[in-house]
Parts: sequence; C-alpha cells; structure tokens
Amino acid sequence: MIFYRGKQLALPVLVLALIVGCAAERKIETDAAKGLDLVYRIPDSQVLKYQTSSKSTQKLEMFGQSVEVRTDGASGFSVQSKGVKAGSQSLAVTLESFSLVVTSPRGELAADAKNAVGKTFTMNLSPLGKESDLAEAEAIQYELGPAGKRSIAPGFQAVFPDMAGKPLKIGETWTVTDTVREKAAEGETVIAIESVNTLVGTETFEGHECVKITAVFTGSVSGRARQGGMDFVTKGTVKGVDTTYFAHKEGFLVKNVSTGTAKTVSEASGAQSITIPATREFRNETRLISGR
Repeated sequence: MIFYRGKQLALPVLVLALIVGCAAERKIETDAAKGLDLVYRIPDSQVLKYQTSSKSTQKLEMFGQSVEVRTDGASGFSVQSKGVKAGSQSLAVTLESFSLVVTSPRGELAADAKNAVGKTFTMNLSPLGKESDLAEAEAIQYELGPAGKRSIAPGFQAVFPDMAGKPLKIGETWTVTDTVREKAAEGETVIAIESVNTLVGTETFEGHECVKITAVFTGSVSGRARQGGMDFVTKGTVKGVDTTYFAHKEGFLVKNVSTGTAKTVSEASGAQSITIPATREFRNETRLISGR
C-alpha cells in the first residue's frame, strides 16, 4: 500500500521504476486529572471501518531537467478483534477498497487491485499500538504496471499511532520509534522514524470523547534498487507533523493526519553515473467512518 500514515511515504524504489525504465483485563484510567491510560482495546463485537487518503508531489532533477511525479490514493478497510493472544489483540482486517494513480511525464498509471480488494488477513495489535504478524498481508498484492507487484503489508506496519505505555497528563510527551520496510523484486526501501508526541488535550471529536495528540517526527530513508541495468542507492531524510484523535475511553483510533517533506538523493552506478535529488511533499489521512 503506497499511502500510509504520514510517517510513511511512497517509496523511492517505485519512482525509480517509473522514471528510469491487553488492556481489557485491567482498569483503564480515563480521568485526565489523574493521568490518562491510552491503550487499544477494540471490543470483539465491534467492526471499525476506516478510510484513507493520500496525496503527494515529488520533484526530481534528472539530466538537468525537473521531473514531477504525483500520487493520489485512497483505500477502505475494516477491523474486527478476534480476542487477545499473548497480550495483543488478534485483528481480522479486510481491504474493502483500493485505488492509486501515479502521474509522471510518462503518463498516468493506475493500480490494478482486483486481486487484493475483498481479501482478509490477520495481524496482531499490542495495547500500545505495535503491529506484528503481518505474514498473511504480505501475500496480498496489487499490480502497478512497470513497478510490478506490491504487497499491501507495508501499509499496515505502522497504521495505528503508538501510545506511551504510562498514564499521561495534559501537556506531557513521549517518544516513539517506527521502522517500515518495503521489499520488491527490484530492491528494498527502509524508513526509520522517531516522533515526539504531546498529549494536547481532550475534546469531543466526530461523536467520540477523544484525546488530541500532536507529534513532530524526523527520520531517515534508505533504499537499494536495480533499474535499467543500473544499481541505485537512495539516502535521505523525512520530517513532518502528525495530528491524532484517539477515543481514549473506547480504545481506538478516530483520525490521524500527517503532513511532511522527504528529501532524498539517489545515485546510480553502471554504464554511467547518475545522481537524482528529489523532494516530496505529502499529506496522508486515516479516519474512522463507522463503528458498530
């Protein structure tokens, strides 16, 4: 999946391909004056439906010319808890819709997701929001023209914002680290992020009693790929801001919006040497559209 939380972004490998060739068992504190326990605890009977959207614009410099690549994506997925195992919730996740359009000087390319939409996989979610056991998601793929097949799994490696693991009062902060990896036939990209989160306050948001959390994140991007007979090595940085609304009394995500910038440099060796600097501006959103 090419549109994740803002800590994750469309991967450099894809652009090169296009251009070059449990909490339920314990008491949860919900009194802000005493400090809030922010933990995930989705009830077994509840089905949560989410909608994501993603827009990005990347500008690259190649052979003295400026090249622009735009991505526009959306997806829908549902989540249902299947109980607690080894302290984490086992979630059944169904991909209900998926679209992705990439526009470059070579034209417009739309993903073919007919073999992915409607598929269900299981994953684990810890009380603090750590995702794990995504083996089933790895096998669910969509087609993206010359970029080949892409798994939806990276889109769920950090889809839920991580919580602090301790009671928090308004204004307190905590730090989270995340790593997202995307492997493809032509190479691999790794994005490592550190975010400083602040519990801003509480408010009623879209019908839920929520805490508002802001996070300033920074990180690194690294990748290797082989395209057009050349070996590319990509390095760069990413920074931005997350805003999250979390239903702390119910125990699930209501909305997350991420905006940011990634700057990378891709260098190629082979018959000739190429250096491709790039800057990407992105905005990603995940929001709850229904829960029953």
